[in-house]
Amino acid sequence: MANASIIEVKNLTKTFNKFTAVDDISFDVKKGEIFGLLGPNGAGKSTILRMLSTLARPTKGTATIGGYDIVKADTEVRTLIGIVSEKMIMYNRLTAKENLWFFGSLFNIPKDVLTKRVDELLELVQLTQWKNAQVGTFSTGMRQRMNVVRALLNMPQVLFLDEPTLGLDPQSSVEIREFIRKLNRENGATVVITTHMMVDADLLCDRIAIIDHGKIVALDTSANLKKMISGADTTIIKLDIPNLSSVLVEKLRALKCADAVTQENSTSLKILVHGDEAFDSVIDAIRVNGGKISSMENLQPSLEDVFLHITGHQVRDSADQKIPMAHRHFGEAPRRVR
Repeated sequence: MANASIIEVKNLTKTFNKFTAVDDISFDVKKGEIFGLLGPNGAGKSTILRMLSTLARPTKGTATIGGYDIVKADTEVRTLIGIVSEKMIMYNRLTAKENLWFFGSLFNIPKDVLTKRVDELLELVQLTQWKNAQVGTFSTGMRQRMNVVRALLNMPQVLFLDEPTLGLDPQSSVEIREFIRKLNRENGATVVITTHMMVDADLLCDRIAIIDHGKIVALDTSANLKKMISGADTTIIKLDIPNLSSVLVEKLRALKCADAVTQENSTSLKILVHGDEAFDSVIDAIRVNGGKISSMENLQPSLEDVFLHITGHQVRDSADQKIPMAHRHFGEAPRRVR
C-alpha cells in the first residue's frame, strides 16, 4: 500500500445549532486503501462523507482530497471523487446501458470515450449480458452493482460508499463486497466506506475508524483493534442457559467483573469480563440465581466486542440517536437497526 495520503482531515466539525454531528475529528486515508467509518446510525458517518464529498460545508476544521481543499477547491475535488449514497439512484424503465449513458452525459464525456467506458464498466460488474435489460427487472444485488458502477463513470480516484450492503440479502452482500475488493485491487481505487455492519468493516477494510457521537474513539486495523481487548486480563465468555431470564441477565450485568453483557437470543449470552476471578464470579452468579448452564466457551473478540469495550454500549443501543428534525437533510437519515 502506498504511504502517501490522498485524504487528510484535520479537526473537522459539523454543528446544527446546538447539535454537534461531527466533533473535531482528524484522520488520513492512504492512496489505494479501503478505509472504514464504523458506528451506529446517527454517529456522524454520513455527515463526514457529505463534507468530504463537498455536499455539506464544515462548521470548523479542514480536509483535502488529492491536495485540494474541500471548501476552497470544491470543483477540483468533485473531479476526483465518486459517491454512492444509501439511496439507489437508477431509472427502472431505462436499460443498464441507457442508465450509464444518461449519467455519463452529465460529465460531458465525449461519446466515443463514454461508449467504451460504459462497456468496460458493465463488464467489470459482470452485467454485459443484461446491458439491454431494464434495470427495474434486476435483482437487488445487480441494482446495487449498477449503483456503484454509476459512480465510476468519471473514473474517480476516491470512491465514497455510504452503507453499501444496507438492506441486501446475504448473497447480494457477498457480491458487493467482492466487487469492492475487485475495484480496489484491479483499478487501484481508494475506497471510503461508512457502515454499521461489523462484517463489512472486518472483511473489507485495511483500517477502521470507530465513530461514536461524532467522535473517532479508535482507529486501527481490525486485528489491532481486537488486540485491545484480547489481553490476559480480558475475556469473552459465551454461555447457553436454557432457563435464562431477564432477572438473571441484570444480575450478571451488575457483576463488577462484567464490562458488557449481550443477550444474543432467548438462551444465549456473551459476557465481556476482566480479572482472574471472572469465570468463578459469573458461574457463581448464575447458580445462585437458579440458572442452568448447558454450554460455556471462551471466544475470540469481534469488532462488536471492541465497540462495546470502548464505548460501553452496543452499536444497536445508539441506533435511534437522531439529528434534530429541522436539520435531518444535512446528515444521516435515522433508521432503526434490527
